[in-house]
Amino acid sequence: MLPRVLEPEVMDTPDEARDYDSMDHSAVNQIFAADFLRLWDTETPILDVGTGTAQIPIELCRQCRESRPDLWGDLSIVAVDLADHMLALARINVEMAGLADRIKVEKADAKRLDYSDAHFGAVISNSIIHHITEPFACFAEMHRVCSPGGILFVRDLLRPPDLATLNRLVDTHAAGANDHQREMFAASLHAALTFEKVRELVGRLGYAWDRVQQTTDRHWTFVAHGAHHRNETPYVPSIRQ
Repeated sequence: MLPRVLEPEVMDTPDEARDYDSMDHSAVNQIFAADFLRLWDTETPILDVGTGTAQIPIELCRQCRESRPDLWGDLSIVAVDLADHMLALARINVEMAGLADRIKVEKADAKRLDYSDAHFGAVISNSIIHHITEPFACFAEMHRVCSPGGILFVRDLLRPPDLATLNRLVDTHAAGANDHQREMFAASLHAALTFEKVRELVGRLGYAWDRVQQTTDRHWTFVAHGAHHRNETPYVPSIRQ
């Protein structure tokens, strides 16, 4: 197994924010939003941890409005990140999408969230865990602020077993990216957790190990309900490439 090589916890240069925002995350974002909407039961607000440039909450709003109009009236999202340049682009993206009344962008540290216990009806996160040096703190905070019965939906990259697999994933999923974008993706894969480690961390919070599943060739997904985490039906996702 490749050793974990840490990335900076905060991607906060103009070039990083700009290159991240311009990468084609559309397919991954669409799948994330669709998977979450199949589980969401209208408890609000939703917290998006590590929102980056707010692409996930924007896509979530788009899909909810188009495919779940019955839920649209209840949708409210708080999108948080610690990187100022990411947040600056997030606010621009939200304004351009006409969603400032639905998405509130705030600066926050995922390891020390300034929200009360059980404050959110759902907590979502896409690709923040691999940035965190000690990721248990992030899992614990997401668990803490999620309401009893609320949905926890966390997805991130899975560290490849070897360098050959890492390079193949970069060539497959970042084929059209520029050199800096490819380097960022490779670094993220190298910083990602193993499948076993993710299961160990959520187990420390009392969740069953089978709440974490591999969901693509490069992602794991953790799905559970806040506080009600024992004796749940295992999450069985469809495997996508």
